[in-house]
Amino acid sequence: MSENKCVPYLADQVEIEEIGENLAKVSAFPFESGYAITLAHPLRRLLMSSSVGYAPIAVKIDGVAHEFDSLRGMLEDVALFILNLKSIRFNVKGDEDRVEVQYTFNEAKEITGADLNNDIVEIVNPEAPLATISNDCNLTFTVIIEKGISYTPSEETRKVVEKDFIPMDAFFTPVKKVVYDIEKMLVEDNPNFEKIVFTIQTDGQITPVDALKEAVNTMYNQMSVFNKVFDLSAVKMVEQAEEETVDLKELIQTIDELNLSARSFNSLDRANIKYLGELVLMSAIEVENIKNLGKKSLEEVSEKLESLGFPITETLPENIASALRKKLEQIKE
Repeated sequence: MSENKCVPYLADQVEIEEIGENLAKVSAFPFESGYAITLAHPLRRLLMSSSVGYAPIAVKIDGVAHEFDSLRGMLEDVALFILNLKSIRFNVKGDEDRVEVQYTFNEAKEITGADLNNDIVEIVNPEAPLATISNDCNLTFTVIIEKGISYTPSEETRKVVEKDFIPMDAFFTPVKKVVYDIEKMLVEDNPNFEKIVFTIQTDGQITPVDALKEAVNTMYNQMSVFNKVFDLSAVKMVEQAEEETVDLKELIQTIDELNLSARSFNSLDRANIKYLGELVLMSAIEVENIKNLGKKSLEEVSEKLESLGFPITETLPENIASALRKKLEQIKE
C-alpha cells in the first residue's frame, strides 16, 4: 500500500529554447496533475496585460489641426500617418518614463521606422512604414512616448496632453503572442505528471524570457497580499532565520550610506526607497522600472549591490527575505 502524501510535488526544472527572433519556448516541469493549468493560464493573462513597454501616446504635426486633416506633399492622410505611427515600436534608451522626440523631413523619401532612430529612442521594428513624401513636403512632427502596461484609449490621453497634440490609442504591451501547451510526462513510473510549455513572442522591446520573469514577479507580488492575513508560513521562516542568527545589520543601512551619485540617490529617494534591504528584496525587473532611474544610474546601483554581495539578478533565500521584511516593517513603524 502506498503512503498518502501531505504536500504536492514541487516542480524544479525550467528549460529555455530560443526558436527565432524575439521568439522562445520556456518549459517548466514536473507538475502534478492539475497544477500546470492552474499556473499557466494566469501567467498567460499577465504576460498579455501586465508587461511593461513603450508606446507613442500623442503627436503634434506642424501645419495640421486635427487627425482628419491632410498635409501637402504627403501621400498618406493624417489618419493613416497616425495609424502607421502607432504600429512603430519605440524603445527609450535612457529608460525614462516619458520623452518627447521631434523629427523633420523635407525631401522626397519613403519614411520608415529606421529613420526615427536617434540618441533618445531605438526602433525595434525599423522596417515599418510611416509616410511617403515629395520634395515640396515639409513634415515636422513631435511624438510623446510613454512607458506603461496594457492599453490606454485616446480619450484618456487627451486629458494629459496639450491641446495642439493629437492623442492616440496607446498599446504598451511588448508581448505579441503567448500560447501554452500542457504535456503529460512520466515521473517515477507515474504518467500523470505535467509540463507547461510556453511559446512567447515579443516585439523586441523585451526578450520573451524577461517578459515571463516579469509576469511571474507580478503574480508573486499580487499573491503577497494574503501574507498580511495568513502569515503562518512567514512566521516560521522568520523563526528559522533567527535560529540561524542571520545578520541583517548590513541590509538595514540607509541608501545615503551607499555613497551613490546624487542622481541615483534622488531617484531612489523619490521612489520612497530608504534602505538597502528594500533594493535587495526587489527583482531585477522592479529595479529597472524604478521611476526616473536612468540607464547610468541603474548600472551604478547594480554595481553597488554586486560589490556588497547582493547581485541584482539573484534573490535572497526566502527565510532571510521574510526576516528582512519583518525587520524593515518594524523600523518604519
